[in-house]
Amino acid sequence: MTLKTLIADDEPLARERLRFLLASDPEVEIVEECRNGRETVAALKSRSVDLVFLDIQMPGNTGFEVIEQVGPVHMPVTVFVTAYSSYAVRAFEVHALDYLTKPVETERLRAALLHVKERIASKAALTTQAQLNSFFESLNKGGDEPRTYPRRILVPNGTKDCFVTVSEIEWIEAADYYARLHVGSKTFMLRETIKQLSSALDPKRFVRIHRSAIVNVDQVREILREGRTEGWVVLTSGQRLKMSKTGWQNLLAGTTGSVAG
Repeated sequence: MTLKTLIADDEPLARERLRFLLASDPEVEIVEECRNGRETVAALKSRSVDLVFLDIQMPGNTGFEVIEQVGPVHMPVTVFVTAYSSYAVRAFEVHALDYLTKPVETERLRAALLHVKERIASKAALTTQAQLNSFFESLNKGGDEPRTYPRRILVPNGTKDCFVTVSEIEWIEAADYYARLHVGSKTFMLRETIKQLSSALDPKRFVRIHRSAIVNVDQVREILREGRTEGWVVLTSGQRLKMSKTGWQNLLAGTTGSVAG
């Protein structure tokens, strides 16, 4: 396990100490350091990170404001690091996994890292990935063995994981390194790419109509064509989704494929 880690702290000495302590753990790879809240928000929105050590009092945005701007569902595992223990209760209210006070002590950091690794490696967090891996492997087996597709997907969501019934998913939207599942009035964030999901779901039921969207064909009410290259799909809910030329072909054929746009 390699944990891609970001350190966010406006104090150079604090970053240096944390970097020094983390260097003793071969499973931790520090991929970026940020000096303020604005840099932290930009970094978390632009790259995939497994773990962030987040200072609370920073110029630009506080640690809490960073989480608010990035979005709790988009945040990696978060460990707050601060000189003020009075923030502990609020830290856990925003689903921080752990809370370290400055100066960070070696044993306390080691315990926090163990907690982080247990959370990331937990069965709940990895169930979805394991499901998808088994589907990808089946693609390479060949032969006449019929493929099976998931009936439910486990979606990690902070301290609570929930099951989503696949047949109830109306459409799936690409969101950077995540996929947003639309189920009625609810949405769920899944840390999988739309490309992975298009390969894992039943192509007779879920069709990729655009590079950023997959639809449940049972939810399609109308198809609106605009010229020869694009159009729109209207779902039973009234939602309109852009459709590319390749997506139109996929929809007609009832198969998924690579969509250029």
